[in-house]
Amino acid sequence: MRISLSKLNYTWTLPAQSPSAAHKTSAELLSEDNSTIYALSSAPGQAAIAIIRLSGPACVEIYHALCPDRELPKPRFGALRTLYEPLQPPHRDSVLDSGALVLYFPSPNTVTGEDVLELHVHGGPAIVKAVLSAISRCSIPSKFVRYAEPGEFTRRSFMNDRLDLTQVEALGEVLSATTEQQRRLSVRGTSNSLAKRYDAWRQQLLNVRGELEALIDFSEDQHFDESPEILASSVAAQVKTLKKYIEAHTRNAVRGELLRNGINLALLGAPNAGKSSLLNKIVGRDAAIVSKEAGTTRDVVEIGIDIGGWLCRLGDTAGLRRAGIPEPSASTSTDASPRHAPSGGTVGEVEKEGIKRAKQRAMESDVVIVVFSVEYAEDGPEFEMDPEVVGTARKCLDNNGNVVFVVNKSDRIPTKLLSAVKEEITLSILDRLPSAQANSIYFTSCKQISSPSSTTDDPGDIQNFLQGLISTFQNMTSAIIPDSEEVISDPSIWQESLGASERHRLLLEQCLVHLVNFLAEVDIGNISTELEGKVDIVIAAEHLRSAADCLSRITGKGEAGDVEEVLGVVFEKCVDQQRLPVS
Repeated sequence: MRISLSKLNYTWTLPAQSPSAAHKTSAELLSEDNSTIYALSSAPGQAAIAIIRLSGPACVEIYHALCPDRELPKPRFGALRTLYEPLQPPHRDSVLDSGALVLYFPSPNTVTGEDVLELHVHGGPAIVKAVLSAISRCSIPSKFVRYAEPGEFTRRSFMNDRLDLTQVEALGEVLSATTEQQRRLSVRGTSNSLAKRYDAWRQQLLNVRGELEALIDFSEDQHFDESPEILASSVAAQVKTLKKYIEAHTRNAVRGELLRNGINLALLGAPNAGKSSLLNKIVGRDAAIVSKEAGTTRDVVEIGIDIGGWLCRLGDTAGLRRAGIPEPSASTSTDASPRHAPSGGTVGEVEKEGIKRAKQRAMESDVVIVVFSVEYAEDGPEFEMDPEVVGTARKCLDNNGNVVFVVNKSDRIPTKLLSAVKEEITLSILDRLPSAQANSIYFTSCKQISSPSSTTDDPGDIQNFLQGLISTFQNMTSAIIPDSEEVISDPSIWQESLGASERHRLLLEQCLVHLVNFLAEVDIGNISTELEGKVDIVIAAEHLRSAADCLSRITGKGEAGDVEEVLGVVFEKCVDQQRLPVS
């Protein structure tokens, strides 16, 4: 029987099977065949070394076909070998690679649970292509060799109980991590601690469900000292404690998403407050246009950046002002002339749309950086807070509370008055925005950052501001520990929950729904007098079964139909370039 998978661009031959096998899924066929798979496990392209990995029962035979007359390397020890064309006598004209490092890992203690062979060859594209082609030509009686499907090495690891589903997901994150916090999160997830915790919760639900179902099965044959209501109440106490665990775990999973997907930041302020200049100083390049003309930013300019190990998406937005209020002058930090309001305060259609998008971006952001500025006036520097900016900042404070304030152009404050003016400006901000925190207000000067004559360790106080941002990130992404004597207080347990993915969180939320339904069913205190004693144990036990099933689906140990729904999605996200340790 010959099967062709067109989208994978390869074919392989399977032995004749019964008619019922024709109706099986590709995953079932792959799990039943005796094939050996191979693939390039290092990145494609020219490199010093390329790694080709094989897994399956034909690894030893393939080695002898490529390295005739050479003994198999000692397990888990590298050996230098010359690779030859298979099915040909060794000759200098049949050499594929004259200096390949070969490693052999016998089953079952390998990454896939099968025999694994690794060929570390020279990384020239021609050599890699020749070796891959030669593997496919190896003729192994009764054993089939084919190129691996995307994610198939990882799938075999899961099928052979070398990895659980949470570890599989974490592997994908390890390979895609670009920041230090992402690396820590993904590495933490490669252990099986999350799966162990989910299994422990599932076992706890199975135990309490067993108590209820024993009452269902044997209540007519045996005498129980406890009534159904008392037993249900006892079980409910255990379920309430578990519910607290899962609720905290779910909240931490949301925080973990900030580490995994990045933190959204928005710069908010009046025209010419210095938002674009501040963005350029943060990212270290001219990412946004800076001009003496106010209002140069009309749309959201978004930049991805690593700030202290946190992946951030920093968005510069249009300046906020109301129609009829003139824009500030075109003075910049190098302009010492007094501010003169230009004639005309009309807000055009393009600017209106920019202001609308700025407010929308601010409300959707995880952290909002509100930028004020010190301007020149006839009697010296002055500080004003645009009412449109204040109103939007107040809404952001009410929305998520993660608002940081920056007073830019602090170089315009005379040195002898610096301390007093800073205190006065801080009090002014706190007066207009009572929800703000004094420790979230920072003073910067983009002019001093660029000044070559600066002698301070932190010119323009930009590093102080960035450290303040990092502290905000730490507060947003630290694990929540439930405030309860009944809940385990070991912080490391809750740090694990940051690694829960969105899929975990959604299933945990479904689990909570079933637990809430169970508690509602057995809520003795709310049962009316005429219904007292009528707790439906069967329905209550079914709620616990559904809750436990949600937990089993997280680790991939649920019912067969539930697991198949998950496996395809998870393994499609995996790639076979991972280089895993072999234990």
